[in-house]
Order: sequence, then C-alpha cells, then structure tokens
Amino acid sequence: MDIIIQSSGNFLFFEIFNYMFRVTILSILAFCIMQVMSAQDNPYNNKVLLAYLNKNNNYKSRRASIVKQLSGVQPGRWGEFVNGVEEDVADSGKVVAFTFDACGGNRIANGYNSKLIDFFRAEHVPATLFLTGLWIDANYRVFMKLATDTLFEIENHGLRHRPCSVNGNSKYGIIGTGNIFDAFDEIEANAEKIRLLTGRKPTIYRSATAYVDEASVKMANMIGTSVISYDILSGDAISNTPASTITRNVLEHLKPGAIIIMHMNHPENNTLEALSTLIPELRKRGYSFVKLQGQTLKSRINPKKK
Repeated sequence: MDIIIQSSGNFLFFEIFNYMFRVTILSILAFCIMQVMSAQDNPYNNKVLLAYLNKNNNYKSRRASIVKQLSGVQPGRWGEFVNGVEEDVADSGKVVAFTFDACGGNRIANGYNSKLIDFFRAEHVPATLFLTGLWIDANYRVFMKLATDTLFEIENHGLRHRPCSVNGNSKYGIIGTGNIFDAFDEIEANAEKIRLLTGRKPTIYRSATAYVDEASVKMANMIGTSVISYDILSGDAISNTPASTITRNVLEHLKPGAIIIMHMNHPENNTLEALSTLIPELRKRGYSFVKLQGQTLKSRINPKKK
C-alpha cells in the first residue's frame, strides 16, 4: 500500500511539474509573439528611427551641411512669435483653423481624446494634428488610422517634444534642444518618421510649448519646413480649466484666419465640452473650417504659401 501511495505521489508531482513547465513555455512564447507583433506594429519607434537615420548617408549629409552652414549662429529672439513664425491663415473669408497638439512622453501626455476626434468626424470639421514621435509611439495604431482619414492633416510637433533652441533654452520646465544638431533631429527626424510611416512628409512644425528661437526657425526654413505658432490660445492644456473659460478664450479673440491651438492628448480636460459649444456658435457667426495644408499662412513679416 505504501508503495502505491508513494507512486501516486510521484505521479502527481510530475504532472504538476509538467503542467507548470508547459505554462511557463507558453507564457514565454506569448511574450515573444507580443514583442514581435509590437515591432511589426511600429517599425520606426524613436529608438529604431534614430539608429536608422544615423546610418542613412543622405540624412547625415543634410544634417552635417546644416550644422556647418549655421556654425556659430546666434539664437536670436526666443518666444512664441519670433521673426519667421506664422500664426494666421491669410484668407479674406471668415475661416478658422483648429489645430490640436499631441505631446506625449508620459502616461498623462500620451492620452488620446477619441471622443473629440469622433465629434469632429460627426460634424465634418477638418483639423490639423501636430504629433510628436513620443505620442506616435504610444498610440501607433490610432496614429495610422488618423493618417488615413482625409478630414485630418498630420503635421510635426517634434521627435521628443522639446522646444526648439540652439542653446538649451527651456519653457515650463521643458529643456529645449541644445544646438543646431539637436534642433535638426527634433524637427527633421520626426518629419522623416511620419513620412516613413505614412508616405507623406509634413511641412509644418510647431515647437513644443510653441517656443522657438530665431536660429531654429532659420534652420527649419532651410530644410523646407515652416514654423507655426497660433493666433488663439484656448487654454485647454491647463487641467481643470472650465469649458466656459476655453469657449470664452476663443470667442473673445476670434477673427477671420485665426489659428486656434488646442490639445487632443488630454481626454480628462474640458476641450470637447468647449468645442460642443464653439462649433455651432462659429457656424452661426458665418465661419467655416480649414486645415493648414494648402493655405497661405501669414507671419508678422511676409506671408508664405504652404
């Protein structure tokens, strides 16, 4: 009897061992498959992208040429509305352009206001979306879907969401790029990322925080990129800002050709609630809505057609 019990115990032990072994192997396989699928989902995350670009002779030679041409350049003015930055649509009609930033970089900044996007789709309102490489990495499948929706235009908000500077200026605690080399990568690497993923290279850039120095604007123009700020600051990026305040900020500064800055990466904020009031009110006042692509954009110096 003791032998039978011992044999049964050994059998049970080996069955449990075999079960745990199979579970472990299956878990490892599942993890490996998920890693492969993740890589297939986003073939150009920021890390992979930079490794690729730093081996790309064309990209490296263009960057080296820009760095050489602007060697010793002075930063110039630093701000949201420095020389060369554009902030209006130069249209004689009553049009406004809604632009939405998606910053990325942490759990909160990586958010996605899907209800806001669905609202714009339901209302057939076009908009321009300024996306960072960080946000794209965190929301790759959403990004690819947005990129195929002709209602929206994808533009450049920087690879790592750093204000564009040649000497490390900072704003709101975010340290800017430290030199022309870094500023080039912040703008051009993200433009290349979007091109590689979608087939279209963005030509308009808004710096993180909208702050930029004049040297970086000059550099951006040299590589065929326009730097844009805004005409109306909605204030929706500040947590707990009431929808009524966001609405008032827009309506009090409303004018034909205004570029309105809002955010699509903070579903917890009151952006959608404000827009639910703003869209019908703007239509009531005779305004229509445009994307930035194809518009003539106006700076404080010279208008340029994009």
